[in-house]
Formats: sequence, structure tokens, C-alpha cells
Amino acid sequence: MWYYNSQIIKTPKAMEIGDVLYPKAIFRDSAQLTALGIKPYSEVTPDSRYYWNGAYTVDTSGAEVVGTYAGTARDLATLRSSMLEKANSHVAGLHAAIDWYWSRAAKGGTAVPSNIATYATALYSEHETIKTAIAACNTMAKIKAYEAKPHTETRKVNNTAEDGTVTYGPATTTATRHIDMCTHFTANPTDEVDPAFVSLVAD
Repeated sequence: MWYYNSQIIKTPKAMEIGDVLYPKAIFRDSAQLTALGIKPYSEVTPDSRYYWNGAYTVDTSGAEVVGTYAGTARDLATLRSSMLEKANSHVAGLHAAIDWYWSRAAKGGTAVPSNIATYATALYSEHETIKTAIAACNTMAKIKAYEAKPHTETRKVNNTAEDGTVTYGPATTTATRHIDMCTHFTANPTDEVDPAFVSLVAD
């Protein structure tokens, strides 16, 4: 986008400047644009998850014109309600994936495996913890922090031999992950182990 004479130009077009009609091809010539006073334009908007677009200001002092919308905070109660809905939907999906164990048992089939029953109980417990944490998010800063909590993940380095055999470690790497705690459930329904995983620790 470009900016000229208080006008935001979203796509190239013919421009009449100083009684001269310039074809839209001038927008491919940066030197000509500079000579005519047509500057690149960009906008800065607040994160729409948390803010409405507020007052608009424009800075034309630099080589690039920057339009900025101030942020008007969304209602905290509404944001918490959305967080809770997200958590509820996620845990409902996790439970739906294992409900068939109880349906089978109710029809006289195999009893629910103990590891699945333990997993279901853990899901209920973690869900209650998440609901309590969401209710405690009484500032915008807390809401943002809960939906993008930084964690450090440590993983073993993969080593692939010439015959294709893969081993892990002993060297490790670390990376920062920002996790939405509304949908972060640590319970695992199986005994499957990620051989490269070492740890995931909240910063």
C-alpha cells in the first residue's frame, strides 16, 4: 500500500498529480514514487483477540507512512467466557475419543481398562484446575499470559545410522514453546513414549 495527500492507495492506479496524469505503472518505479511524494504505507493494529481497533493516527514524517490504531480492550468477562468455552470444547473432544470404552462395558463387553479409567479421572481433574485458573484471570495481562504461557522443551537429538537405525541423545536441544493453557492437558491415555522427549517446563 501507498500514501499520498492523505489518501491510502491499496492497489496501483492512475494518479493525477500537478495536472499530469501518471499511469498505474509508476507504482513499479520506486524512484518516481519518491519524486512524486508517494510513500509506502503500512498499518499497525492491536491483537484482535484482545482489543478492538480504537483511535487512528498517522505518522507521515518518515520515508514510510505508518497508520496506527490504538487498542480498545475487549470485555474481560467475555474473554474469560471464550477461554472457558475453548477449554470445555477441547476436553469434550478428549472424552469423546474414549467414551466407547464405557459403552462397550455397559453392553456386557470388556470392562474399561484401568489406564483409560485413570486417564478419564485425570482429565476431569485437570479440567477443574483449568476452569479455576481461567476464573482467576482478572486482568488483560493474566489472560494473555495464560493463553501463551512460555515453556522450555528439551528433546534428545536424533541420530540416524547408515542402515537407517535411529537413536536419540545423549546430546539435547531446547526450544521455547508458547502454550495455550486452556487446552493444555498433560494426562496421556496410553503407555506410548516419545523417545526424543526429555521435559517440558513452564518458564
